[in-house]
Amino acid sequence: MMDGFGFPVSAGDFRFRAEARIVRRLLARVEHNGAVLDLGSGIGYWAGEFARRFSQVVAVEGSNALYPALEEQCALYANIRTIHGNVLSFEPDGHYSLVFLGGLLMYLDEDDVTTLLQKLIPCLGPDGIILCRESTVRAKRVTHTGVYPVVYRSVPDYKRIFKQCGLTLKHVERNEPYVLMQMGCELIKKWKRFVPEPFHSLQIVGRLTYWGIRLGAPWIKRLPRIFGIPFPSLENHFFVLGTEPIVNEQAVRITL
Repeated sequence: MMDGFGFPVSAGDFRFRAEARIVRRLLARVEHNGAVLDLGSGIGYWAGEFARRFSQVVAVEGSNALYPALEEQCALYANIRTIHGNVLSFEPDGHYSLVFLGGLLMYLDEDDVTTLLQKLIPCLGPDGIILCRESTVRAKRVTHTGVYPVVYRSVPDYKRIFKQCGLTLKHVERNEPYVLMQMGCELIKKWKRFVPEPFHSLQIVGRLTYWGIRLGAPWIKRLPRIFGIPFPSLENHFFVLGTEPIVNEQAVRITL
C-alpha cells in the first residue's frame, strides 16, 4: 500500500500495530484455545499475531513469491502450519474459532466470494467468527483490471453479499489506521500529479506527510467530514461475521 510514497519504513509497523490493537478488541470474546484459519496470509504478519494468542494457526498462501517469506516468518512459531495452495481450492480439515480474511475478497469476483464464504460456514466452531479486513469505497464499486486486478466494493455491497451467504453481520468498523495512511498516500499521489518529477523529492515530502498525518491525526481525520469532502477515496473496514441470527437488525453495531 505504501511503497513509492517516500514514507519511512516505520510507517508499515505503525499501521500494523494500530490495526492489531483493533483486532484484539474485536476478538476479545472469541475462544482463544481454538484454532485460526488465515486465508491469503501474505508474508505472515497476521499469522504471527494470531499464533501468540491462539492455540493453533493454519496459514494458507497461494503466491509463489510470498510463500517462502511466509514460511520463514512462521518458522518462529511452533503452532503455525503453513500451506502453499490456492485459497479457493483449499479444503478446511477442522473447526476454527476464527477465520481471517485479510484483504482477500477484493481479489475475487462475487461468485468466488460467495462460494468461499459458504464453504467456510461449516468450519466455524461454536461461537466461531469470520473476520474480514477489506478495502472499500463509499458508493458504486470500482473494478481495476490489468496489472493489479481488484474489486473495491462498498460497505452496503459487502452487507448484501454476506446476507446472501447466510452470514450474520455482527459488527462493522472503519479501519482508522489504514484510512489515515491512505490519506497520506492520496496526498502524495496528488503531489506527484501536479509537481514535475525532478522536483518530487519524495524522501522529504513523504516523511513530512507521514509525520504530519500522524501528529495531526485526530484533526486530520475530522476535516473531510467537516467540509463534506469524500476523502480519501479508498477506505478499509473490518467485518465481524457469524452464523447465528440477529432478531433485530438494529443490534448490529456499526462504527464509521
